Amino acid sequence: MIYINAVGMLNALGNNTEEIRRNLPLRHASGMKARDNWLQSGEPCVLGGVQADLPEVPAHLNAHNSRNNRLLLAALEQIREPVTRMIHTYGADRIAVILGTSTSGLDEADHFIDAHFQSREAPGYHYYQQELGDPARFLAANLSLTGPAYTLSTACSSSARAVLSGQRLIKAGLADAVIAGGADTLSRMPINGFNSLEALSLTLCQPFAQDRPGITIGEGAALLLMSREPADVAFPGGGESGDGYHMSAPEPDGRGAEQAIRMALDNAGLTTGDIGYINLHGTGTPLNDAMESTVINRLFGTDTPCSSTKPLTGHMLGAAGAGEAGLCWLILKENLALPAQVFTDKPQDSQLPPCGLLTTEIPLRKPIILSNSFAFGGNNCALIFAGVTHDI
Repeated sequence: MIYINAVGMLNALGNNTEEIRRNLPLRHASGMKARDNWLQSGEPCVLGGVQADLPEVPAHLNAHNSRNNRLLLAALEQIREPVTRMIHTYGADRIAVILGTSTSGLDEADHFIDAHFQSREAPGYHYYQQELGDPARFLAANLSLTGPAYTLSTACSSSARAVLSGQRLIKAGLADAVIAGGADTLSRMPINGFNSLEALSLTLCQPFAQDRPGITIGEGAALLLMSREPADVAFPGGGESGDGYHMSAPEPDGRGAEQAIRMALDNAGLTTGDIGYINLHGTGTPLNDAMESTVINRLFGTDTPCSSTKPLTGHMLGAAGAGEAGLCWLILKENLALPAQVFTDKPQDSQLPPCGLLTTEIPLRKPIILSNSFAFGGNNCALIFAGVTHDI
């Protein structure tokens, strides 16, 4: 069995796991606010930002200096002690780093392009900072690791796939421990890109609500330290699929999403009846929520509690899968109440297939959680986490 030994994370809910643990039940997301100067149209839009003063990248790693890597460094500092212990136990060549991102250092490129067209200097910028492979290279270099290190970029399922890949590396005997996760940074290119697709909400997203306008983008990072060493939360399995239906729209019937969920259940040796809570992908777009409701209704009916946490963190894009895995870990480890789907400005969409959408907080009755990530291009991933009290 593979276990989650430690988690470091930060997002709009808080600057570390302890703050997020306190704020999740309160639905207190201080980083979620309306912000100016991001959209080309000049309109303000709600974005989920990290409020922390981020640590500086060490001088000898300055070639990797980006906000994205500083987010990763802030997450790493929260778990550095157990990571260091595992390095001493297994050796630097037996610790892998697998990360997911969709932006990497794209924010630095934004500022460089501004400077270029205004005939100004942009000191410190280098293309390396925005390479998709840079996050894993940076983290491995920071820890002087020589094991496998690579970055995945499959849009919004990137870091979920990184977590699943980490499990496979350990099971294959290629690593004894894995630092898996991801980071994404607020950047004008994806924000305006989603706006051009008419998929961005200018106000706070409302997944599964009537007339929901789209997503709220957020930033953040999450790192999960995984190994065979027993811990409070296990990672019994996951599944993934690539249905290739469309570049930006989900397959309406959700066949690829269903395939990923079924594979996760099979790999974990579980059935739909074992799942105590589903962390929905729940972006707040009309098409995604309709597809996911269809799949959950078909597989789970209306009895399994489910909700989306994206109104609390924003959609962290490539970091969403790991960030939400971190929330699942907290719920299991700290016995937190399940987050509700709050409908404020708009009522719940009665036209969607019914599922067990929570409108009030309830306790977790079965200590097993399914977490969904469904990305552009039909890149689907489902992860299952379990409290160790459950006999798997």
